[in-house]
Amino acid sequence: MELNYINYIKVNELLELQLPKSDQHDEMLFIVIHQTYELWFKLLLHEFEKVRQDLQNGDLYGSITTVGRVRTVMKTLVHQMDVIETLTPLSFASFRDRLETASGFQSVQYRELEFLLGSKRKESLQYYVKDPVGLKRLETRLNEPSVMDGFYSFLNQHGIKVPDALLSRPHDEPQTSSPELQEQLIRLYHERKDIAILLELFTDFDEGLQEWRYRHVKLVERTIGNKQGTGGSLGVEFLKRSLFKPVFADLWEIRHAF
Repeated sequence: MELNYINYIKVNELLELQLPKSDQHDEMLFIVIHQTYELWFKLLLHEFEKVRQDLQNGDLYGSITTVGRVRTVMKTLVHQMDVIETLTPLSFASFRDRLETASGFQSVQYRELEFLLGSKRKESLQYYVKDPVGLKRLETRLNEPSVMDGFYSFLNQHGIKVPDALLSRPHDEPQTSSPELQEQLIRLYHERKDIAILLELFTDFDEGLQEWRYRHVKLVERTIGNKQGTGGSLGVEFLKRSLFKPVFADLWEIRHAF
């Protein structure tokens, strides 16, 4: 078969994946938006795997290029909230019961992204016991080095003494901030302007991720109020718990030093 746009992108197969469970007009919007987010999550995972490798290799300019890309993708995810916010509470309520237990809370890729970035919570695995394929992927992400581990390796290669406690931390444990490392990062900002560009790109991405979480919380709040989530989560209250938790905490905690 001759390669063309249709069969290369798998357009026909892609367009067969939108299967509303009701006859409500806006359910198509709901499905398309969430499928689009899953595609963006797939790309973010793909790109952050490269970021981790570039960092482990001490490749500053490769890291800058790819972190710049994920930063732009994150901003796109935020802007897409404008589309889903055209869905009114009455419209969502008209088909919400057809979702049964389906919920964005169950997104394996989003949880993978958290784990890959270093926000690891072993207790999250309990929500995926009915999805053995997704659970296996999450267990792999939980036990592999994160982007933050790559970041520590990068810093070591560029003359920054990373505290042993951070380097010896088990891969399945969450990242923690370090005042000792923060002192080194402040010095790095003054002495290595090229590396400072990378640090600011990380901060930009982190800000975008927090903005996306905030927009997501407000979207859920304006759409279902304080109702429980369809997947059994606590809805808005659950989402608020991680609202402003940064990935690169050390980069935020040194803002006062400049």
